[in-house]
Amino acid sequence: MTHGPAPQRVALHTKLKPGKEADYESVHAVIPPELDVALREAGVRTWRIWRNGLDLFHVLEVDDYAAMRAALREHPANVPWQARMAELLAVEDDYSGDDTGIGLVWELPVKE
Repeated sequence: MTHGPAPQRVALHTKLKPGKEADYESVHAVIPPELDVALREAGVRTWRIWRNGLDLFHVLEVDDYAAMRAALREHPANVPWQARMAELLAVEDDYSGDDTGIGLVWELPVKE
């Protein structure tokens, strides 16, 4: 059974507004089911978020990152989610740019 080409692995860095740490974690305890569906339909396979103080580090695996961003830009499940995130994040993600994530510097090679 094949699953198509390997996904893109993308790292992102975002920053919270001071005092919004607990709110951010609470909102992410369970994301809305319609957003879960929208992310998966847009090709997201995994999305993990780590927090260190106000800094958030995301690593996602997605079929096509640019296509995912385009699909979610005006998606009815994502628009209210992004509005909620704008209340918590120091810099709002407006989906307008050609974001490609953080560039990979090094990774431990896979031994076969």
